[in-house]
Amino acid sequence: MPFLTGLGRLSEQQVDRIILQLNRYYPQILSNKDAEKFRNPKVSLRVRLCDLLGHLQRSGERDCQEFYRALYIHAQPLHSCLPSRHTLRPVAFLTCLGLAAGLALLVYCCPPDGCCLAKPQPSPLQTMGQSPAGWTEAYT
Repeated sequence: MPFLTGLGRLSEQQVDRIILQLNRYYPQILSNKDAEKFRNPKVSLRVRLCDLLGHLQRSGERDCQEFYRALYIHAQPLHSCLPSRHTLRPVAFLTCLGLAAGLALLVYCCPPDGCCLAKPQPSPLQTMGQSPAGWTEAYT
């Protein structure tokens, strides 16, 4: 919403075309009454666009998809610049990959009871040559 309502993003004519397309092709998305409300020139374009987007979000996912389809048809350059259309940058990708690898290593190396995080357990090499606890008491 902030991207679309930014200064100079969508013109009055583009918003009108989007509203008319939603009203004509999908009257279940925008009724005539809704279309008139969102096309009212007495209300600022920003307020009308915010109200339209809010209305579509409350209506459901399909209605929002139809809005983005209409946006693609009537404002293709703006549609291609949407923040949601951009892929992860390499640094963000590597950060996510490193985090995922670290978590996978932690899950793989630590037992499910989480004792490796609380106190380290002695390795079998450290305990070689020591008798098990209680063994000496039983035979002495």
